[in-house]
Order: sequence, then C-alpha cells, then structure tokens
Amino acid sequence: MATVEANFDGLIGPTHNYGGLAPGNLASANNKGSVASPRTGVLEGLAKAKRLADAGLTQGLLPPQERPYIHGLRQLGFSGATDAAVWEAAVKADPKLASDFMSASSMWAANAATVSPGADTADGRVHFTPANLITALHRSIEGFQTKRALQRIFADEAHFTVHDELPHQSSFADEGAANHVRLSADHGSEGVEVFVYGRDGFAPWDAKFPARQTLQASQAVARSHGLKPERTVFIQQSKAAIEAGAFHNDVVCVSNGPVLFFHEWAFEDKDAALDAICKAAEGLFEPIFVEVPASEVPIADAVKSYIFNSQLLTWPGESRQVVLAPEETRETESTNAYCERLVAGNGPIGKVDFADVRQSMRNGGGPACLRLRVVLDDAQRQAVNPAVWMNDGLYTSLTSWANKHYRESLGPDDLGDPSIVDESRAALDELTQILKLGPDFYPFQRT
Repeated sequence: MATVEANFDGLIGPTHNYGGLAPGNLASANNKGSVASPRTGVLEGLAKAKRLADAGLTQGLLPPQERPYIHGLRQLGFSGATDAAVWEAAVKADPKLASDFMSASSMWAANAATVSPGADTADGRVHFTPANLITALHRSIEGFQTKRALQRIFADEAHFTVHDELPHQSSFADEGAANHVRLSADHGSEGVEVFVYGRDGFAPWDAKFPARQTLQASQAVARSHGLKPERTVFIQQSKAAIEAGAFHNDVVCVSNGPVLFFHEWAFEDKDAALDAICKAAEGLFEPIFVEVPASEVPIADAVKSYIFNSQLLTWPGESRQVVLAPEETRETESTNAYCERLVAGNGPIGKVDFADVRQSMRNGGGPACLRLRVVLDDAQRQAVNPAVWMNDGLYTSLTSWANKHYRESLGPDDLGDPSIVDESRAALDELTQILKLGPDFYPFQRT
C-alpha cells in the first residue's frame, strides 16, 4: 500500500454537554445551557468515520477521556468517601469548576496534537506533540491522557515518537493541529509544514478574544520534530478573523496535498504568507491556492457555516479533491452558493459533500475538528494498534456500545447527578476492551 493520510477521529464521550466553556468560540457560547444528546453525538461521529472508511480512506479512532475527572478534583481539595461523593461535593461548591472537569472536549482530535510525518522529520519517524491547551481550563487537563492514548495507539518506537506537552505557560500556548497544515505533492513526499500562530508569546495581546496559539509554541514543536527550517513556515493568523470567531486557524483554512483552501481573512499578511509557502516549496512542488473572497463569503458566514472546518480529501475514484463539509455549510446561503461555483469550475476541488455532525457543531466543532491527520507509510500503518481501525466489525461494536451506555439527553439540570461518574466509567471500561487499550488506560482504572 502507498503512503496514506489516515484520519483518527475523536470518539465523543458520554458526558458531551453544552457548557459554553470556550471564550471566542461563538457556537459554544450561543448554545451554552442547551440540552445535548451524547448518544446522538457519538453516533453522528461514528457514522462520519464509517462513511470515510467505506469509501476506501484510512480511518481510525481516538478514545474519549475520563470525565468527570475525579482525580483532578481530588487534587483541588474536594473529598468524599466515594468518587461519586467527590463529584457531588464539587458540583455543590463550584458548578463552573465541575463543568470544566466534565467537558467532553477531547472529541475534537484536531487539538489533540501536532503531527509531522516521517517524510519531513530528521529521523524518518512520525512525531507527535500533544497540545497543552492552556488557554481554557477544561482543555488544559487533556494533555497527559492524550499522550497516553497516542502511546497506546502508536506504541512502536521504531516508527513513532510521542513527545511531552510543551510547558504549561502562556508563552507556549499550543492548540495542536488545528493551527498547522501540511502541503506536499502527495502524502508520501517531503512537504512544507505551515504553523499558524495567533500571537507572539512575548508580546502583549489586546483583543476581545484570546489568541490561543503562540509563535514560540509553534517554533518549539518544529524544533522537537526535527523539521528542516527551509521547509517550515510560520504565519500569523488574522486578528480580524480571531475577533470574528475563528478561534483556530482551521476555522478559516484547510489543506490537502498541494492545495491550500482558505478565506481571504485567514492570515494577517496574506501576500507575505503565500510568498513564504511558495519559497519553502521550491524544488518540491507547486502550491495551489484556492482563496475564497470575503465579498463572496463574509467572515461571519465562514464562521457560522464552518466551510473551512471541513475535511479536504483525496477521495478514491474522484479525479479532483473532495470537501466534506458540515450540513450548516449547505444551509448557509453564501457558502452553499460558493460551493456550487467551486465545483462547477476547473480547479482542484471537484466535489462538496456534507456530513451531519450537529451535536459537535453546536459546540463549535465541524468535521475537521473531529479528526487528527496522520500520514503513514505501509510499515507505519502496520505498526498502529489494529483495534482502532474503523471497519464493519468495529462500527457494529461501537454503535452497540454507545446505545448501551450513552444518555439520550444531558442538560444543566443533570450536572449534579452522582450516577454520571459510574455511568461514564462503565462505558470507558468496556471501551478499553474494544479498542485494546489495556486495563489500566484510564486514571480511574489505576486507582
């Protein structure tokens, strides 16, 4: 098999809810306090992953994290005779803090880590750096479980290197692959890695919404991955886009192969950014830029529809690339019209299809948020934990598992229910067996 780009989708966890915990994420803020459906959410995600696997794409899964995170609450001084009692105490004393420790935000696997393929790294191995996600409390507790998941799935050190998170300090704020794109002639060839940062970590930031990725974090990841400086580009995200709700670069930009599909407002200095990419690609390939003008898709519509938070894919049987967009892209007038014009032309994108991931979208995560892209040659693919690859058997097992363990609805009034702890743990304990992650994978299994 040739080198492929595998998509590893984050499984939506049993405590999926609308806590409105992410500043700058307009969908999250607008839906705060709504009633979520964890069961519908996980089934939507599984259906999307199965759809790609059925099409012949390489599709894997990443496990959800333990929530509520009782060990973390005990570290903060909450106590009780049982873990359910600890949860009750935390909800009673500080509902906001409890909500942070219940969030299922690890489902957005684009924030799990930054990944560099062996074609780009000095040692030929695939490198992973788990994101520290320090900008928001509910995400800052994800890193150590993310690292553990990556180590269990990509365990063969002859092929993979899983680094530690960057320091938990504001100058090294790191949000993972949501602020990183890779361009190349094809997935197996050496490419150009583009790191998009929101702010200089050593400079002041005076804006309504936080810039979550720093230049210093991006530079540190590139160094630790052993990337060639001449093939690595650092670009500042547009402040105007961040202020409009593009809290990650993947809300306004996506890539596949040599194609960069982006909004006019994606970068602070667009011309300099594109020039830098072209220079870094010299001798390797010719970048193809597909720019969407603000006159055709206003930035507010780009954020509402998540047209760029789509998966841009090399689809088996299609002569041109395919965009897998959320249904909201079709339902937004300007983006639907743009998509029709896009595929009618003779550019590199020949088809736009749609996926229903509304449970994720209401918290600010489209199809691209739900997946971590990992380029693998055949030997590396064979070295991945085989239990995480999507196929008919795994899909059947996981849909049965979700219907058995997940609540149909979860709202603010359910937050203090102590049975949530045991319910979630029963689901995750069974999942470790399905995905063969080991009986000590989750924190509660090691206590």
